[in-house]
Amino acid sequence: MKRLQDKVAVITGSAQGMGYAIAQALFQEGAKIVITDINEEAIGKAVAHFQQEGADVLGLRMDVSSKAAVVDMVEQVVSRWGTIDILVNNAGGALFTPHRLEEIEEKDWDLVVNVNLKGAFFTCQQVIPLMVKNGGGAIINMSALAGHWKASLAGVQYTAAKAGVEGLTRQLANDWGKDNIRVNAVAPTVTMTGDRIAALWDGKGKAKQDQILSQIPLRRLSEPAEIASAIVFLATDESSYITGITLDVCGGRYLR
Repeated sequence: MKRLQDKVAVITGSAQGMGYAIAQALFQEGAKIVITDINEEAIGKAVAHFQQEGADVLGLRMDVSSKAAVVDMVEQVVSRWGTIDILVNNAGGALFTPHRLEEIEEKDWDLVVNVNLKGAFFTCQQVIPLMVKNGGGAIINMSALAGHWKASLAGVQYTAAKAGVEGLTRQLANDWGKDNIRVNAVAPTVTMTGDRIAALWDGKGKAKQDQILSQIPLRRLSEPAEIASAIVFLATDESSYITGITLDVCGGRYLR
């Protein structure tokens, strides 16, 4: 029996990149998966791929920063499967906004905070009542070392948003543990999840890259599958007595 057999898992921002790797890992453990993203073309490709692999999959276009869109997503998932057992709030990132303080505009701040933090709030707000009704569930929020340390490739809007995600995680874990709902976060360091991250990393130059790698005891960047494995662990009963934490998956870069 696979560890997540027939569990219903919603993964936001999962048509490509990190979210896609997470969806793949959850599917491999037997979960029914919901691919949500704002990119319809990418959703179609992702769903087709998972269907070819035999997955029970639903693809939905959703802007997580829109409460109405989140409500509609939950209604469609419940209509198909009746419940949501696992929620992974992966949608987010720096979203192509500037990282230099003097270049950050109000729209950049709003975009990053709305997608990373408000989006996670909206999904939790809509999914938690379902989990209460069904006797529990697991929520995993995507943070970053920026949430409790510093960002390498993003600006203060990203750092602030991820700090908020970690606060949201702790408070929800405290409030809903009595209902057997576990809420945790995962904090990676730089992970090659797409062209933007690759371009930012390449733009650092070899000297800066070497400096960053020298701060990581394992002396390398992480792979998306390594982050996905941590999320699978937090979604399974293997982590049944873990809630309210932010799990650093960073090769030892941040040692407290």
